[in-house]
Amino acid sequence: MAASSPNYVDWVTAPKLEGLEASLGDPSSVRQFRAEALRAFLELAVEPNPTYRGYSNFGTPDLSTVDPTEVGPPVGVPPSDLSTVRVVHDASGTRVELPRVLEAAGVRVTTLPALWKEDGAGLGPITSTRAEDRLHALALALVNRAVRIEVPDRCPVPVRVQDLTIFSRSHEALSVHRTIRAGARSRVLVSEEVYSTSEPRPGDHRLYGSLVELAGGEDSALHYLTVHAPDSQAASVYQRHASVGGHGRLAWVWAGFGGLHTRMKNLSELPGNGSSIDDLQTFYGHGDQSYDSAVQITHIGTDTHGQSITRGLFKDRSRGVSRGLVRIEKEARKTLSYLSEHAMLLSRGARSDTIPVLEILCRDVKATHSSSVAPVDPEKVFYLSSRGLTDGEAVRMIGEGFLSHVLERAPVQNLRDLLYPILADRWDDRPVLWGPERFPALPALNVADDAASEDWRFDAKLR
Repeated sequence: MAASSPNYVDWVTAPKLEGLEASLGDPSSVRQFRAEALRAFLELAVEPNPTYRGYSNFGTPDLSTVDPTEVGPPVGVPPSDLSTVRVVHDASGTRVELPRVLEAAGVRVTTLPALWKEDGAGLGPITSTRAEDRLHALALALVNRAVRIEVPDRCPVPVRVQDLTIFSRSHEALSVHRTIRAGARSRVLVSEEVYSTSEPRPGDHRLYGSLVELAGGEDSALHYLTVHAPDSQAASVYQRHASVGGHGRLAWVWAGFGGLHTRMKNLSELPGNGSSIDDLQTFYGHGDQSYDSAVQITHIGTDTHGQSITRGLFKDRSRGVSRGLVRIEKEARKTLSYLSEHAMLLSRGARSDTIPVLEILCRDVKATHSSSVAPVDPEKVFYLSSRGLTDGEAVRMIGEGFLSHVLERAPVQNLRDLLYPILADRWDDRPVLWGPERFPALPALNVADDAASEDWRFDAKLR
């Protein structure tokens, strides 16, 4: 890691924004929005909350050379599943494949050029967003890709969306704004996957921004999986917000395997009565990687339930921060909520902080939390070694089992088996690269179980 932080004011400048505005043909509302984001970038702190300021860790990348106007040829992709909406973001722009069966069912996909033409009608979710910290403002100011996906009420078929972001140019900056609306009684499964075609030279940083707005209607099921596996010089900023209607289900699933410095915030609200959320996160950090994750779940309606489970493995000099906040409002009766944050350190130089917080304003609830940071249990290593495994193989088996606790709870069939090849590459210090001989993108996915468990009933938990 660099010994001192570069001057962040060079990361976003007025000339850089003017070049981006000209290349995209920004309407006046977007130009004003970018100016406000630049002002916020210069004024806000990386971590505005003083309670967490000492834990925040985004490393010291020099992002002054990233170029949001970088263009190049389209990256090749394998044939798509005929039942899957595919969206590809790369140096050439954004490409969309919308199957006829989903188009006939009323699914609509709109990309940045069309949103810009709609001006006020299409830009509301983007231009109404206000930066919460410096890194959020950075991603907002440099938005150069956008997609809006609308699934109608009572959509007759499940909707599978594969959203691919692929880096192929040095100093490339891709900041993507996604808006997804799942209508009442619809079933939607989204995978956001991030890869690179090559490993750039040390110091040749790339920037990835992911801005997501999710809205689930009454009795909808919206599952959002993220596979983060870019190159080792990518700095990434994730800022996501979700709201769930009555008896709706939302699942955030995160698998962090790549990148240099990653900052993520998941802000979820449950205003609908009987709604639920699962926020499931796994991290594997090695080398000089850092992960900074913040989860906030706000229970507003009655009889809602939520769980946030985070587990991370950290080796070498990697860093991890996991902050979880569950807030239960005054009228959120019969809430069930569980917050779990655990990290395993595989090297003496690795470090992790877990910070669980509960804010309970209603008495008629049940909320619990757990947290730990510890090295590998030597007794477990000794036990496996006595069965013929080397110490390295034993630690690897223990680590994979540690992460599987989260992945097996994800509402996606066989997710652990699908992700472990990527984890194996990272464990063996092999880059996960996108190329003509290998496409690490996930195959067709299916929801594992779309029915709520009776164990989640409020009265069942109290029996």
